[in-house]
Amino acid sequence: MSEKPSKRRSFKWRAWLRALHRDAGYLAVGLTFVYALSGLAINHIDEWDPNFVNEERTVELQGELPADNADAAAAQVLDWAGIDGEPREAYFIAPGQLEIELDNGAVHVDVAANEAYFEGQKPRFFLRVANWLHYNRGKKAWTYVADSYAVFLLFLAVSGVFMLKGKKGLVGRGAILVAIGVAVPVIYVQLSGGP
Repeated sequence: MSEKPSKRRSFKWRAWLRALHRDAGYLAVGLTFVYALSGLAINHIDEWDPNFVNEERTVELQGELPADNADAAAAQVLDWAGIDGEPREAYFIAPGQLEIELDNGAVHVDVAANEAYFEGQKPRFFLRVANWLHYNRGKKAWTYVADSYAVFLLFLAVSGVFMLKGKKGLVGRGAILVAIGVAVPVIYVQLSGGP
């Protein structure tokens, strides 16, 4: 009885590549959301403020204000307006004209018109932090995180190219799609006149 030749196990590098691609993709999901949403917001900075919501409102004065004590007058106005916190500064710029400076804005009081006009900003919940990260305001420490993310993206791009073989891979449809992806920035730079 003759022995059957043993089958040699071949290294399945595409299977390993798919597994690494998948896991790197999972790791990149959170940062991709941060950078993608922030990028969309920053791209339209001429149309809106991606970091703050601007607030403006007028409040009617509900009584007399002390004419000789700016701090007491400011406390009353802020109470009527429902604004919490201490003013940074309060002062009369003219008789009956009170200015109140806040951390997030200012209140302009006109006693003759019997009104206080508030203008200020409120930070956007998620986008302000995402934009801060996107612009690398965190400096050195965040640079390492951002660089690692860039390496993950490069790995995802390169590994994605070699995951499939045949007509759906790089020698078929993949080559056409890669060429289109490369052509988009090249054509745009040519048509726009470049930097």
